[in-house]
Amino acid sequence: MPGDARRGLGRLHGDGVGDERHPALGDMSDAWVLGRARELIATVQRTDRAEQLRVTTLLDELLEETRHRGEPVLVAQLLRATGLARLVIRGLAEEAEPLLDEMLTHTRRHGLALLRADAHALRGRLLVVREQEDAALTEIARALALLDDLPAPDVHLGRRAWDRMLSSALNDCWIVLNQLGVYEAAEEVIARAHQAIRDSAGPHEITLQLMNRVKMLLGWGLRLERVGRSEEAGEKFRTAASMTIAVEAPFAESLFPRKPGVPAVEQVGVLAAALALAAPASAHVERLRRLVAEQGYPQEKLLVTIALARCLVADDRRQEAIETLLQARDTEAEDTSQPSMRLNLLRELTALSGGLTGEVSGKGAQDDPIPLLLDYATALEGELWSMRESQIATLNTRREHERLSAEHGAITQQAMQDPLTGLPNRRALDERLRALATSTSSDPLSVALTDLDGFKDVNDQHSHAEGDAVLRVVASTLRDALRADDIVARYGGDEFVILLPKAPMGAATQALTRAVKAVASLPRHLSHGVTLSVGLVCLRAQESAEEVLSRADAAMYQAKRRGGNQIASSPAGQENHGNAAGQRQSPACERGATHSRTDPTAEAGDHP
Repeated sequence: MPGDARRGLGRLHGDGVGDERHPALGDMSDAWVLGRARELIATVQRTDRAEQLRVTTLLDELLEETRHRGEPVLVAQLLRATGLARLVIRGLAEEAEPLLDEMLTHTRRHGLALLRADAHALRGRLLVVREQEDAALTEIARALALLDDLPAPDVHLGRRAWDRMLSSALNDCWIVLNQLGVYEAAEEVIARAHQAIRDSAGPHEITLQLMNRVKMLLGWGLRLERVGRSEEAGEKFRTAASMTIAVEAPFAESLFPRKPGVPAVEQVGVLAAALALAAPASAHVERLRRLVAEQGYPQEKLLVTIALARCLVADDRRQEAIETLLQARDTEAEDTSQPSMRLNLLRELTALSGGLTGEVSGKGAQDDPIPLLLDYATALEGELWSMRESQIATLNTRREHERLSAEHGAITQQAMQDPLTGLPNRRALDERLRALATSTSSDPLSVALTDLDGFKDVNDQHSHAEGDAVLRVVASTLRDALRADDIVARYGGDEFVILLPKAPMGAATQALTRAVKAVASLPRHLSHGVTLSVGLVCLRAQESAEEVLSRADAAMYQAKRRGGNQIASSPAGQENHGNAAGQRQSPACERGATHSRTDPTAEAGDHP
């Protein structure tokens, strides 16, 4: 690890600069890597820009390490962390897009519905930054539809880890809804996030939930004020203030960067703003002024500024309040991540400047434009409020549409999916193979048929349930050993078919060697000692799907006769023997087709 990165890690853990006690990254456990990523995300939200950029470098290194390890859930979580860091840091949001696209592709491939929902939520956050609010709402509808119909928790993850991921995904949805000012929907989502971790939450999760609720209530209260519902707004402010008191204890034990022994309200702007908006007074001014100037958590500066302005007015410092709001308007002009909060700030500025109070001098009543401006602003706010209700209806409609589409897709998928292994079934294979056989985009296409050596003994000596477990393990191993574009299907019984597009025989042999070795290396309690016999052929010009599978089947039996645990493929000359003209092997297929037997212990190159 580079020196700067190691020093950064030392700082983030409270170690001395240059502390060398951390082992090499490759020696650390998956739990350590994930825990470090969480700490870095907590840090990146409240540190200076130079340190933020160092944190992104550290997260990128953690992501590369997890890609090397290949554990699907861990990779998805690190993709989330690296993408989220860039969404938090001003000016880096566009760098998040390829990471979020990769996260979506990765989670689809591995069936990680919960983390796929989170990817949609984070894409919504990126779209808010781009000022594409309607598209952002669609992404949140997709995320919530997935979260509405989640499968049962993954027992391998553990309940607490599952609940934590669910809460994170819901929080990411909540952030976008809060940014858009769709508070009723945001309240529902944040309540679900709290429910998800109610029984297993640690201090950091509790702090996050309370701070998010405070932030939402303050924004909601300001929004209610804009349509003249001051009593309801006051209730929101008072509730936020009471939550501010409750956050003190968990904050002291959370991961948030903090000064030990200093109350949370003295360190976190949104908490200080809650007390000030509930009861504006001069006593809050110095604290709020200091917090406005500090590096705060994302999306809190405008809230703190509005609270400060109200306290200045309460202290008869109206002009100073106006100057404070003007400064925030100018310095935050490029921030497009919170359109509703920016409108709150502009309204506050207009009100203090006299634009919503009718205060003006030197003009008669008939010439006074202020009442007209007030009427216009009131009508405009009413229309915006109606639009907010339309947003909620749009969200619910799109959410239901996405849910029904997912249900339809699941029914269609079930008809094309083997229920035991989750792989494409024979029907899906036949359709895919026919499509590839008539397309030149996949040329050359290698086709392999595999059979398990010793599988009958598993059923005879143990049970069919054990046999089913072996089939599931082998299916998963084959899928993970091959590249993303390769197609593994269950052909029937203990036979699998593998389609390798754009792979000449040499490259296909190397890829399948990895698969054979992976199955042979499985722990015996998982595989009961089964191995693979593989028959490998290459699709010929104008050859039908049935013909190529028949040749692959013959080659597989050749591997069986030779003792199994190997690959058999016929050299090009033998394959062409006895076939009609026009059925010649393509030159692309012939590349590397120099042997008919593969030793699974031989070193294999990477599949291109």
